[in-house]
Amino acid sequence: MARFTIPRDIFFGKGSMSQLKQLKGYKRAFIVTGGVIPKIGVLDKLVGILKECNMEIASYIDVEPDPSVETVMRGKERMLEFCPDIIVAIGGGSAIDAGKAMYVFYEHPELTFEDIKEPGSVPRLRNKAIFVAIPSTSGTASEVTSFAVITDTQTKVKYPISDHDLTPDIAILDSEITATMPPVLVAHTGLDALTHAVEAYVAKSRSSFTNPLAIHSIAMIFGFLKESFDGDIDARGEMHVAQCIAGMAFTNAQLGITHSLAHKVGTPFHLPHGLCNAILMTYVIRYNQKDDAALRHYANIARRLGLPGLTEKIQANSLIEGIQDLTRSLNVPLSFEEAGVREFVFNMEKRNIAAEAFRDPCTLFNPRETSPDDMEKLLECAYYGKPVTF
Repeated sequence: MARFTIPRDIFFGKGSMSQLKQLKGYKRAFIVTGGVIPKIGVLDKLVGILKECNMEIASYIDVEPDPSVETVMRGKERMLEFCPDIIVAIGGGSAIDAGKAMYVFYEHPELTFEDIKEPGSVPRLRNKAIFVAIPSTSGTASEVTSFAVITDTQTKVKYPISDHDLTPDIAILDSEITATMPPVLVAHTGLDALTHAVEAYVAKSRSSFTNPLAIHSIAMIFGFLKESFDGDIDARGEMHVAQCIAGMAFTNAQLGITHSLAHKVGTPFHLPHGLCNAILMTYVIRYNQKDDAALRHYANIARRLGLPGLTEKIQANSLIEGIQDLTRSLNVPLSFEEAGVREFVFNMEKRNIAAEAFRDPCTLFNPRETSPDDMEKLLECAYYGKPVTF
């Protein structure tokens, strides 16, 4: 048996945050955010909307990039003091992921982080509150997914917590918020969304529900990402929708080893998650082509995009070239060496990264069976920009 889960309501378009005024019966709202959101007027706007609903409001505004277990636990304590019946996470994927994890421990304060590391280990939620997610970036799609990535600062490992109950009740895609994104963030988050869609389209848990979402998202991203990067506001609105559609696909189809590796390289290499995915994606596609079904799916993406080739192998290679061309047009590097990772750091970390990535939950859903040795070879290719031949 398979399952397909998305939020009950998704509001989208300019000014859609005002839909929160329609909420009835809630009295205490707890806001989770971080980064620039408190500084650019967006938090004030959200607070104003909630106050129109006569809600009492408290907030936690100190979520950092790659939120830590410690941040989650501090937020949980604030929630327990305030006792909200609605939690609103607003910001990039870090803020929403942190809010999801805080939500788990607010509902079940007896748990430790160790208790929820395994996929599907989160107890039932919605005993005390509902969860609303409002993304300010166009990439992670955390507003529609059953995942939250939290960093253990002791082990320096990112753990993707996974459970269908983590899927928000309401997602709000207000495209007005995306106007504040700098081009480099547009590039990294947009390529993150592309990775989500491509991996979902070839994952072992792909289905007739997820395939149309994944491939349509890929087409939208190829059509609008460069214009969004160049500052076109309408294109940014389209990308905000495209990344959400990719999220609906991958939260149900799962991902693959691009994300397994990206989850583990970001912290030791000090690189953003979206950039890690952007660098790794084409090397993994080349590796996965040895699987006949994956090759067929990659070729189908290429045909959907109108890329050249008379055979599936040539079409799949055209997809790789198309992704590389798009990546270059966004001024994003195609190797970790080009991204500034020092060689001695890479050599010191690569074996441990490969071993940790092999144990990542996403590895289970990659179309081609893999091994820690193959993971290490892929890292070497992605570091030096070498072709994948194994």
